[in-house]
Amino acid sequence: MYFAGLRDLMARGEETLELPSTVRNVGELARHLERVHPELGGRLAGVRLAVNESFATANESVRDGDVVALIPPVAGG
Repeated sequence: MYFAGLRDLMARGEETLELPSTVRNVGELARHLERVHPELGGRLAGVRLAVNESFATANESVRDGDVVALIPPVAGG
């Protein structure tokens, strides 16, 4: 799931992906997304990823059926 500016950049709020076996954790998923979606290149450094509605660290596992949200920093008032 893509939120805020990433939703606009990707022109969609979500997508379903088949991940290669080399993608086992959140950090590898972020790198994979930058490879398959060049428009994300360099934009994920400040983005928080959540797995199944909980913020995740780069080393946390990603499994079949997980819902991953990409949440960029948001400023507001």
